[in-house]
Amino acid sequence: MLLLLLVVILQWFGGVPAEMAMGSEPVQAVSQPRMLLAAARPARRAALPPIQGPRGSGRPLVVIDAGHGGHDPGSLSADGARREKDAALAIARAIRDALLESGRVRVALTRDDDRFLILGERREIARRLNADLFISVHADSAPNASARGATIYTLSDVASDRVAAQLAAKENKADILNGVDLGQENNDVSSILIDLAQRETMNVSSIFASLLQREMSPMIAFRTTFHKFAGLIVLKAPDVPSVLLETGYMSNDDDLKLLFSKDYQKKIATGVRRAVEAHFARRLANL
Repeated sequence: MLLLLLVVILQWFGGVPAEMAMGSEPVQAVSQPRMLLAAARPARRAALPPIQGPRGSGRPLVVIDAGHGGHDPGSLSADGARREKDAALAIARAIRDALLESGRVRVALTRDDDRFLILGERREIARRLNADLFISVHADSAPNASARGATIYTLSDVASDRVAAQLAAKENKADILNGVDLGQENNDVSSILIDLAQRETMNVSSIFASLLQREMSPMIAFRTTFHKFAGLIVLKAPDVPSVLLETGYMSNDDDLKLLFSKDYQKKIATGVRRAVEAHFARRLANL
């Protein structure tokens, strides 16, 4: 019934030709969220970054998003000398290098320099590149200076707790603070279509979050509740499994030192690489 409903909706919005709905392989035609939503995407403004790694499109593509950038510094250290945007970019580059060294996936960075991108542009870069996985890298902050450790967020309409809700509010309002109008944020495709396609994507994202913690935890300390849920705009690509990785706390002196340590950045990258490889190995085995 769900597949039939999807076909009807897409035909109503002009997204699926009649021969696709009535052909010999209707399940394949509507089983992938990316195919369901491709026809509904509006024009984008952000330039696409280069894709690095093995040539050809046969290998999975991972898009790494370094949070904040440009005139948006993100969280600051207590003395204001260290900025989240710098830690995020350094860690994103380390993850890219680790993935490229393995040679098993292709990689693109949403930004490889100190530039500002709105949240919607970040996720749409992943969609336009037909990415198979999206990882947004951040560093948290808290009023309690003793708070430390990594956390992984995946998308949900309902926040898992008060802290998750506060983080989503802080991250989502970054665009507003930088003069970006979010009035059209939820109008890029039919909300019905998003809901249907996003069910599978959110499930895959949650599975990857658990895998990410498993592979990183031997080297990286996590919060006791390591997986949280929130309505983060940057994670709302309905057809690309997405996680937001908070790598530590800018507001904690010990975490701050680690975040800007090459050794710690490499440990994060190693854990992410292992999780990515395990994720795609599982997906391949289930085909």
